Amino acid sequence: MKVLLVVYDNYSYIHWFPQGTAYIAAALRGCGCEVTIYHEDLHHYPSSALTDFLDQNEFDMVGVGVIAGYYQYRKLLEIAEAINRSRKRPFFVLGGHGPSPEPEYFLRRTQADAAVIGEGEETVVELVRQLAARAPLSEVKGLAYRDGDQVRVNERRAPIEEIDALPHPAYDLFPIEYYRLIRNAHAVNGDFVMPLLSGRGCPFECIFCYRMEKGIRLRSTEGILEEIRLLNRDYGINYINFSDELLISSAARAAEVSEAILASGLNIKWACQGRLNFVSADLLALMKRAGCVFINYGIEALDDEVLKRMNKCLNTAQIVKGIELTLASGISPGFNIIFGNPGDSVETLNKGVDFLLKYDDGAQLRTIRPVTPYPGSPLYYQAIEQGLLRDCEDFYEHKHVNSDLLSVNFTELSDDEFHQALLVANRRLLDNYYSRALQQAVGQAERLYLQADSSFRGFRQT
Repeated sequence: MKVLLVVYDNYSYIHWFPQGTAYIAAALRGCGCEVTIYHEDLHHYPSSALTDFLDQNEFDMVGVGVIAGYYQYRKLLEIAEAINRSRKRPFFVLGGHGPSPEPEYFLRRTQADAAVIGEGEETVVELVRQLAARAPLSEVKGLAYRDGDQVRVNERRAPIEEIDALPHPAYDLFPIEYYRLIRNAHAVNGDFVMPLLSGRGCPFECIFCYRMEKGIRLRSTEGILEEIRLLNRDYGINYINFSDELLISSAARAAEVSEAILASGLNIKWACQGRLNFVSADLLALMKRAGCVFINYGIEALDDEVLKRMNKCLNTAQIVKGIELTLASGISPGFNIIFGNPGDSVETLNKGVDFLLKYDDGAQLRTIRPVTPYPGSPLYYQAIEQGLLRDCEDFYEHKHVNSDLLSVNFTELSDDEFHQALLVANRRLLDNYYSRALQQAVGQAERLYLQADSSFRGFRQT
């Protein structure tokens, strides 16, 4: 079968490498499909160009995957319209975290033929085999599909346990020379950056998380190193951004990965996602020696009651201690804080701002966003139970119009008071970041003119 996979455009200067699509491409190619990637992202094609491309070529299936964002939802509707307009419209499949919790709604809204629920590598292979054999789709686990005016939702598929057995993403089908230019904390102009998965899932169950698969499945360090070597050898990658939910899922796991990287002799930088209750001075020193330059932490709030309500399994004492240890190790911490969880107030918001200002090392611009009850998350169903949200359509069509605006208000503030509080909070954070940037630029000028710094390369943004 001939399959077209669409990578949508979010109008970034450099786009994040579409890992999910690349994994699906590898799985499809492994079962004998001829796979073509449509790079709307790289070329900034208008949606109408996809219609023309489909009209000019023959495909048996077209697929597109999205996460659960407001922009991604509206982009999916554009892409669906472009696909449905084609005179040679192939079998149309949705995938990704966005459609998975509510596939019935997405299939009706887009008029796609099927939606893969959850992880797609095994499901999509079974789907193309059934299509090729003209066999019933009712036998494919992890699939929802349109049957006339009805939407059928099959039995869910268990998460893939042996993720080491999955083929590497189909890197050769993608313009890696473009994607490797993405920037990350402490990447210099000569670095080439790529994301890589060290595992799938997370052992925690925060109420705002819409991840459907429970638990965590870890790749072997041998498998991780094999993929890093491939990226380094074939594409010159020297900075790995471990993009899974949680590389530091335990102190032992973080140490195992760090020791493997050290023993490999690979001279790379890397960044990852971490948990502050697992870090220690010894672990962070080991990670630093192995090349870790940045750990992104899901802090979420600086109030113990709010943390408890969001089922974060973390407290403020652990947060402060972990951040101080990270900074002392020479690794930059990333601070994720969200506002608007049950129990939040202007007071709890200000605790978060004060914390960010105290421990900011200037590695990244950080602002605070409202918490969003994405479909599939416990918070989404809580909003429906409380009458704050009607359903998936209400969420996407009326409530979730921008990630920096309130979609559902779980606080005692009015919507206007909520946004005013966020304005004040983020104004403080923006002032701090750009004041620091100005000081750094002035320092460059002083070294240039007062010390004849010949290494200066011009006043330019990086």
